[in-house]
Amino acid sequence: MLAATRQRFLDDYIKIRHAEGRGSLDSAYYLALPYRDLTGRLQDQWTIRAKSYRYLERRVLPPIEKQFGRPLRIADLGAGNCWLSYRLALRGHHPIAIDMLGDALDGLAAGRHYQAHTAFPRVNAEFDDLPLAGGSLDAAIYNASIHYSTDYRRTLAEIRRVLCPGGCFLIVDSPVYQRREHGQMMVRERHQQFQKTYGFASDTLQSIEYFDTEMLAELGRDLGIVWKVYRPWYGWQWALRPWKARWRGKRPPSNFWILAGRFTA
Repeated sequence: MLAATRQRFLDDYIKIRHAEGRGSLDSAYYLALPYRDLTGRLQDQWTIRAKSYRYLERRVLPPIEKQFGRPLRIADLGAGNCWLSYRLALRGHHPIAIDMLGDALDGLAAGRHYQAHTAFPRVNAEFDDLPLAGGSLDAAIYNASIHYSTDYRRTLAEIRRVLCPGGCFLIVDSPVYQRREHGQMMVRERHQQFQKTYGFASDTLQSIEYFDTEMLAELGRDLGIVWKVYRPWYGWQWALRPWKARWRGKRPPSNFWILAGRFTA
């Protein structure tokens, strides 16, 4: 990525994140994530993240842990403030937090709040150019982040390089649609909202911003990926969203499935 493009994206991104009220000067805020937002500003979002993580630790991680029979070497990709790396370290694994953003409130620098409790490396890097040796990871988790990729094939080819034989990658809290046009509609709506709220569309990177079922099939065919789809339960309010959208004449909402991918070759 060109340095100027990268910096403009980061400047726009952190402006939005700070305006949304993310982060705190209090270590207790970070230690409580994802279960509670002690600021109270974004509790609804963190409630979804908490349900995703509970499902991950109860249903998705145990088979992988059993497969390797030892602490896992896991990349937390798009680590943000490093809450997932912290939780994985508490679980006994060896995470490495990777993100482009070094911000003290919502980026890698916020990882300092966990140092008194557990330690893990924090690395500033991009998805498509990971500073990791080939075959060095057992697993990788795109933590509400892979939708920022501009080229899923390039991004996933890089994770294939660094996964060991039998390793897998997980996509968590990224939007998935049944039909491509619904994802495209979401992107247009999002950029219009950002333009209205912040004065810019937040489209510097031309990120893809979603998956759809056809796209997943194409990636599976082209890269030799076998997908397993997990469908966490987020509650009745979440489950009723498609019906409410249809009643209001709006596009269907996204699914927040957990996608587990393994490369066949």
